[in-house]
Order: sequence, then structure tokens, then C-alpha cells
Amino acid sequence: MILRGRAWKYGDNVDTDVIIPARYLNTSQPEELALHVLEDLDPEFRSKMEKGDIIVAGHNFGCGSSREHAPIAIKASGVGCVVAKSFARIFYRNAINIGLPIIEAPEAVERIKSGDILEIDLENGEIRNLSSGESFRFKAFPPFLMEILRAGGLVEYTKRRLRGDNREKGSRNTR
Repeated sequence: MILRGRAWKYGDNVDTDVIIPARYLNTSQPEELALHVLEDLDPEFRSKMEKGDIIVAGHNFGCGSSREHAPIAIKASGVGCVVAKSFARIFYRNAINIGLPIIEAPEAVERIKSGDILEIDLENGEIRNLSSGESFRFKAFPPFLMEILRAGGLVEYTKRRLRGDNREKGSRNTR
């Protein structure tokens, strides 16, 4: 999986209430949440970002509440990936569960500027900053997590596995 987009850079401790303000938590509809992603931190983000753009942030991205609304809002807005120095643990797990690629790459975050065009190779663990010509390594996702991301999240991954298992069982039973 290769992702490409413009960097939107933010600082440390971007919490779930900044990612999706609590006043919008009366819905869990991804399309509605996407309309308000990061609006209190960066009011222009939603109107100027393009599908595939990449959020770049400092330490502890996604801290705060454990709700899945935050990664859902990010993914539904069209963001292709989040690159940060570190993530809150529950945010990390929620992001993978819904199929949002997230990468810990402290060195890259230090060097990337807002507006840089990035190309990210998830399978090989490489971030290429096409604006500066620099490249950075990160720990690539293991194959199991890549399968979850390709499927669009844990629920879809599980559905696919069950459908495959049922076909195999059905074909074995007909022999």
C-alpha cells in the first residue's frame, strides 16, 4: 500500500476532543463526523484538505477519551494516514480497528513541514518527502495488520475471513 498526500502538521497532545469536538458526539455517522474533524484546532482543514492528505503530529496524538469517533472522523474526512511521534494507546488500537493507517516516525515528524507532499509505503516502512527529497524509515506493519488495513478495518477483515472459511468448509463437506 502506497499513500500519497499533502502534510498537515500539528503539535503534541492533539486529543480526541480536538479531533472531533464533543458537541458532535450525538451521532456516530462517519459522514457527519467528517464535516467537523479538527474544526476547533484548524478551521480551514476540512475545506482545504484533499482526499489522501496526511496528518503529521507530535507526541501523544489521540489522547483523551477512548471513543472511536476520533479515528472514524479522520478516516471519513478522506485523510489517508496519520504520522506522529507517538500515539495514545487506545487511539492506536481504534485506528487499526477501523482501518486508518497510523505511523510512529519521530524523525520524520521533526523534518516534515506543513504542505510537504509525502509518499508512504506501508509495507516497506518508508516515508518519502517528495518536497524535500528526504526519506525516513519506520517499522512496517506486520502482515496481519496490513490485511486488516487492506480490508478497511477489523470488522471487514473478519467478515472476509468468515466468508472464506465458510466456502472452504462447504467445499470440504461436499466431497
